[in-house]
Amino acid sequence: MRIPRIFVDIALAENTKVELPDSAFQHVCKVLRLKNGNPMRLFNGQGGQFQGELCDVEKRSASVQLSTFESLNNESPLKVTIGQTLSRGERMDYAIQKAVESGVYEIQPLFSARCEVKLQDDRLEKRLQHWQQVAISAAEQSGRGIVPKIKAPMNLLDWVASCNEMLKLTLHHHSAKPISEYQQPSNNQVALLIGPEGGLTEQEVESAKQHGFNAIALGPRVLRTETAPIVALTALNLLWGDV
Repeated sequence: MRIPRIFVDIALAENTKVELPDSAFQHVCKVLRLKNGNPMRLFNGQGGQFQGELCDVEKRSASVQLSTFESLNNESPLKVTIGQTLSRGERMDYAIQKAVESGVYEIQPLFSARCEVKLQDDRLEKRLQHWQQVAISAAEQSGRGIVPKIKAPMNLLDWVASCNEMLKLTLHHHSAKPISEYQQPSNNQVALLIGPEGGLTEQEVESAKQHGFNAIALGPRVLRTETAPIVALTALNLLWGDV
């Protein structure tokens, strides 16, 4: 039987008992219908995970008796921050989910000239919380001990001006230079700009170039905005990471 692996945003320590937060309780006891004595793994995004056993199951609460801590060694040596231009509906969820599974370090959602998504105030905060939960679920499923942070959306031009990663790349299918022609950055930090469904404007491409972004191609075909993170992260990890 597959042992459930659950994220909890609380402090964890060996040989202690912790009460499950409400969202974790709902998933464990109401959705999965686990009972007292079921084995579990808990992690809090600080690296590693804890073996445990479900206990004290009541109508509205449950606890986990933690035992040993298990370190994990499955984070990519590359720290890739993706500047992902916002896309509609499930496409953004898909991009975040698959980027987390592929080993992304951090995701910066971006507004651009051709971005069709408009978010303000309460809607923006709700979407940010939703995207972070998508990242948490992907980290649970893929066995990661770290949950990549989904940052608050910002303007694309402001982001490219503020990036300080050693290697900065822009996915641009008009570029003939393949990613394999670049050298691995000595600090393993990479910033990757991915445009919207309608593509980046010439101004955005030029601004990125002026701030040190290099245009790269990932083959002769045009990738969708939600597919690009998977292909790009796979290519980077094949070159310099752990794939």
